[in-house]
Order: sequence, then C-alpha cells, then structure tokens
Amino acid sequence: MQLQDILFSQGFGTRRICCGLVQQGLVQVGHEGLTCTDPTEAFEEAGLVFRVQGETWHYHALAYLMLHKPAGYECSQKPSTYPSIYTLLPGPLRNRGGGAAAGVQAVGRLDQDTTGLLLLSDDGKFIHRMTSPRHHVPKVYEVQVKHALDDRQVARLLDGVVLDDDPKPVCAAACQALSERHLQLTLTEGKYHQVKRMVAAVGNRVEGLHRSSIGPVVLPNDLLPGQWRWLTAEEVQALTQKVPAKTAA
Repeated sequence: MQLQDILFSQGFGTRRICCGLVQQGLVQVGHEGLTCTDPTEAFEEAGLVFRVQGETWHYHALAYLMLHKPAGYECSQKPSTYPSIYTLLPGPLRNRGGGAAAGVQAVGRLDQDTTGLLLLSDDGKFIHRMTSPRHHVPKVYEVQVKHALDDRQVARLLDGVVLDDDPKPVCAAACQALSERHLQLTLTEGKYHQVKRMVAAVGNRVEGLHRSSIGPVVLPNDLLPGQWRWLTAEEVQALTQKVPAKTAA
C-alpha cells in the first residue's frame, strides 16, 4: 500500500494532508526510522511501524481498544452535558477511515457517572458480537449500594426482577455480596440503566458503579482512569471465539 494511503487509513487526515506530511519529511518508516518523502512509495502493512511528527504508531487494519472510562464523561460523539470519552483518544483513532463513520466507536455505553472497562473498535462485526443479546457476553460490575445488602436482595436479582419497560423478568447471570454494601453483578444483556434499575427493583440504590470485565478481558490495575491501550491479539481472539454448544449428557 502507498504510504499516503497507509496514513489515511490510520486516521492522519485527508489524502492531501497525508501526502503533505510525507513530502515535508514528517514521516519515518520502519524500526530504523528512515524518512520517506515519496507519498507513493509502497510498504507492506502487516507489522509496519512508522513515526508521524515524532510519535510512533503501529499499523492496524482494524482497531480494537480498551479504555478505563473515568466518571464525568459521556459515551457519545455529541455529548449534551459532560465531555465525550472520544476526547480521551488521540486524533488518528477518532478519524480512522475517513467519511461520516470515521473513527472507533464505543462498544455499548456506560453512564456518565459509571467508571471502568469500555471497549472501542471500528470493526462493525466485532461491535455487533459484543453488544448482541444473543451472544450473551458476560459483563461484571462492581456496585456500591446505599443500604446494607441481604440474602433476599441477592436471591431476587438472581431469580429475576421486572423492569418498567418489559414484562419479562431480567436475571443476573451471577450475583454476590462481597461486603455489606458491595455487590458484584454479572449481566449478559445491556438494557438502559439496567444495573441501577435492577438494584432499585429490590429496594436498594446504586451509589457507585464500575465495570471490571467484559467476557474474558479484565480491566488491568495499571490502566488508570482516562488511559487507553490496544487490545492484544490474544484478547481479541478470546472475545470473539465461539463458545462450544453444550451437549446433552
């Protein structure tokens, strides 16, 4: 692929801008960091490392990221009250691919006051798989509640509670009280304000909410609020591999 097209695909601007970056000597290619001034020079994309205006980037045909979402951010491109989580990402990740649907998209949403693991991607199939209820991707939430928990509340969350927009009971895939006011809740679907509404349905109230894992991927302790990183190939594979169907005994 031509270098100007590589830069364009990775979100460094229009093709004209990418061409200009190369012609101005602002792009170095390979681990040796050799400056290339020919926008049409072709390179093998797989494993390609390049520097643009001094910042090192690795070529990714598709983007898969994790973000430690802090409180006070909206998962929206057009936020209404709070800043967008997309402002926490560098420009190229917000502009990948160009066009109206440019950039990575949040895989599902977290409320502005909810913290924790958020996945982002520009792979539509991946986003659908992670968000479709029929795939039952488990998401684990750490819930701080206002009132002391009891066995009855935990049992009701496991058995199912009815929310006001659906007569069908909604059940937690797993639920345990880790302390008097700390509930760990696992869900496999993503209804609007689901955790808060489920906890309210059993007579309690959410005071703090943090998502600690999605499927097999756990938010690492060293990824601080507001920080992001690429998912590893192993993490992407673990998230997308099909769970073998259970066979009858």
